[in-house]
Amino acid sequence: MRHGTGPRVPGGVNRRKFLAVTGTTAGVALAAGVGGQMISNRRFTVNTAQVKLGKTAVKPKPLPKNATLDVQGLSPFYTPNSQFYRVDTALAVPQVQPSSWQLRIHGMVDHPMTLTFDQLMQQPMIDHDVTLTCVSESVGGGYIGNARWQGTLLADILRKAGLQSGAQQIVMRDVNQMNIGVAVDPVMDGRTSMLAVGMNGQPLPQEHGFPVRVVVPGLYGYVSACKWVVDMEVTTFAAFSAYWVQRGWTQQAPIKTESRIDVPKNNASVTAGKVTIAGVAWAQHRGVEAVEVFVDGAWTPAKVAAQDTIDTWRQWYYVWNATPGQHTIKVRATDKTGHTQTANVHGPEPSGATGYHTIHVTVA
Repeated sequence: MRHGTGPRVPGGVNRRKFLAVTGTTAGVALAAGVGGQMISNRRFTVNTAQVKLGKTAVKPKPLPKNATLDVQGLSPFYTPNSQFYRVDTALAVPQVQPSSWQLRIHGMVDHPMTLTFDQLMQQPMIDHDVTLTCVSESVGGGYIGNARWQGTLLADILRKAGLQSGAQQIVMRDVNQMNIGVAVDPVMDGRTSMLAVGMNGQPLPQEHGFPVRVVVPGLYGYVSACKWVVDMEVTTFAAFSAYWVQRGWTQQAPIKTESRIDVPKNNASVTAGKVTIAGVAWAQHRGVEAVEVFVDGAWTPAKVAAQDTIDTWRQWYYVWNATPGQHTIKVRATDKTGHTQTANVHGPEPSGATGYHTIHVTVA
């Protein structure tokens, strides 16, 4: 697993909840939301293999030709489940049997409903590639991953419940009653927001929300990526402030246009001559249009892999004719709206970090 710089815990978080592999305290947060990595030393008692993923209602489009690049050290296009970053607030990974799972939808709806897992699995299923990003992702950090998710459209379920006029927010709660709030508009605007049951062709791993989690493209996880979801209350922003909003994070959290250098590593030593600089860029639900690399004072266009969906990252590379000495390398991306990521350096709070990922290399 690729790890970024460990972000600090937002104000008000009980640090005793957050344990790292070594047993030391770490900043960890909600479902791809605000923090680091969480582990459980409990044995899993639920067998995820009992869930059988069926055929999707629409055959997924094959990955476009040239959507993946073969560069040593570059993040793979699909992040393996075992290497996908984790963030959550549960001290131990929840053990939820599909037979007991239910999703309650209530609040500002005409037809409150409770959906069982069997009923969910009878809904039309789709596959969609989405890159998830944690809001505490530092510039150049590792709290980001791309997967092919299988699930049913959340918008279709909410339409059946009958959203009422004036509804602004869906407060989602997990099995431990942790809450996050997502705006109604991005869930209902046609993007592929889903109740996901599968990840990269397998049932959801327990650490990633088995048996059901929420995936909303284009939004940081602290407002959208509720794992082990069991409750959705439709309401307004004025009526309820979700957990992280109470702690100073923004109510609505579109992911910023960003990019990262994977190779070479910072402070690496390389041999003079042809050196491949490569990495990933993302602008979820807008799409990446172009990537530029800065070496020693000049910006140069990079070669960018084919776009899969506008909800995924794009790999890129640039072949540099490296000369001996110390060199500074930066990267920046431009999304399909024409916006180029800013050079202004800002920390994650309250709405995501900004700046250019910058590395230094020595050429011998």
